Amino acid sequence: MNIYVINGPNINLLGTREPEIYGRDTLEGIAIDCQEKASKDGHIVKFMQSNYEGEIVEWIQDAIMQKVDAIVINAAAYTHTSIAIHDALKSYSGYKVELHISNPHLRESFRHVSFISPAVDAVIAGLGAEGYGHVVDLLSELPIKVN
Repeated sequence: MNIYVINGPNINLLGTREPEIYGRDTLEGIAIDCQEKASKDGHIVKFMQSNYEGEIVEWIQDAIMQKVDAIVINAAAYTHTSIAIHDALKSYSGYKVELHISNPHLRESFRHVSFISPAVDAVIAGLGAEGYGHVVDLLSELPIKVN
């Protein structure tokens, strides 16, 4: 299985940004752990991070063109604002999982609404950085969709 893990704004600051909420793991460390875990089972995980909405949309479109099997998306703040990311995800036919390190429903009320959730198959929230590894494991167990 070929999996894109797409991360939105400020996720590049993991490890130093609000560690009481997001923990001390860095995005680089999370990426290495997931890539090593996936490669043991013959899967490929590509990690991406951007602070720019349009670039995230382009990666989703690239996943369509490249026939990537699954997208894991931590859209970060764009979760609550981006119709463009929602629309791009609706165009993608592979597995789609929305991921959050924290549980947005336990935070500020503006974080309770996700524009991403209606466009994905599943949501993982509140498991910390370990959520990334759990999602990769879960996706690795699923049959490949024809997309």
